[in-house]
Amino acid sequence: MIDLKELKKEFENCKCGMTHTLNIKDICVGSGITSEVGEILRKNNFQKRLLLVADKTTLSVSEGILDSLKGFSVTKKIYPFIREATVSEVQVIKELLKDCDGIIGVGTGTIHDICRKSAAELDKPLCLFATAPSMDGFASYNAPLVDGNFKITYSAKSPEVIIADTKILAKAPPELKSAGFGDMIGKYVGLIDWQVSSEITGEYYCEKVANLTRKATDRIFALADRITKDDEESATEVFEALLLTGIGMSFTKTSRPASGTEHILSHFWECKKLLEGEISDFHGKKVGVATLLIMKEYQRLYNKKSIKAHKEIIDWDDVLNNYGELKDEVIKLNTPDTITDDISPEIIEQKWDRIREIISSVPTEKEIFKGMKTAGCATSYEEIGISEKLMKQGLKYHPYMRRRLSLYRLSNMID
Repeated sequence: MIDLKELKKEFENCKCGMTHTLNIKDICVGSGITSEVGEILRKNNFQKRLLLVADKTTLSVSEGILDSLKGFSVTKKIYPFIREATVSEVQVIKELLKDCDGIIGVGTGTIHDICRKSAAELDKPLCLFATAPSMDGFASYNAPLVDGNFKITYSAKSPEVIIADTKILAKAPPELKSAGFGDMIGKYVGLIDWQVSSEITGEYYCEKVANLTRKATDRIFALADRITKDDEESATEVFEALLLTGIGMSFTKTSRPASGTEHILSHFWECKKLLEGEISDFHGKKVGVATLLIMKEYQRLYNKKSIKAHKEIIDWDDVLNNYGELKDEVIKLNTPDTITDDISPEIIEQKWDRIREIISSVPTEKEIFKGMKTAGCATSYEEIGISEKLMKQGLKYHPYMRRRLSLYRLSNMID
């Protein structure tokens, strides 16, 4: 069980120089605790008027949660089905939340993201009730939202309270559990990208937070053969590891400890699918497949014992043509300059041995593939409904939809 008090104490006076704060006041993970939700909220000073946001599925698996809220005045927003977290849906939740004292999101990614952003904008207390160990954003300060078919990560709110009933987590569909594994395995790419960017640009990097993410990811990796089992102990292990990476994001107020270019590639695919009027596969499934594709490239880079670097050459007409209707957002992110403009080729050459060390510090693409197979994850782009054309398009053009340096972006500067 995560000891919040000890964790906060451990990260006091960190050598990185940042003051690591945490909004979370209480984490309750236990077997059969759905009936205790109301009591937990009262203990944490949630007031009477409560907005509950869920969909039909997440509410039905959380049997007893409404009964536990007797004594609260509950306004309910129950979606028949919701897969995409959008800026417009945040506005819907905000209107309902105006007349409430606090909000509880029952579900995982999409529901939690719109609740997190709405609670932040209205400064209302937030509780997240997890129904599956399928993603790492439970403790995050960020919310990835779709605005006009373009996915943007917004600053949002980390919840005051996080609750998970391990009976519900254990009964979650195997596909969702595997998606959680895929989301976690992407942290290996994220840690490479964060360290490389720090080496090349001096971007802020906290080794202690990075180690928190690394330990959590290694912990999940070692559980590959237990991920899909209907087992409360395994579900608890996975959920707590997912929580720790979210806490890492909370400590740094950035998604760096938990996501890298593999998440951006997943978002590129998602945006292009939305333009075609299609809903893409689960977030963690896409991230897992993207991780394998990116790690294959990083392995290729590692095999280069020496390199010759040059300034990045970008055919912006080609880039913007491939973004189509989304090009205005890409222009904003790369104007008046782009993230690589101030990077000298010489620093890449000087740091190459160090970059190779960073790549070799995580499991190889083959090792990750084996772990994902064992955990029942999708391992090919075809399995997540991505065409070969879209896969290749994503690999080439995804780095331009975020103003963030990755090793993959740097590879454009290497002969």
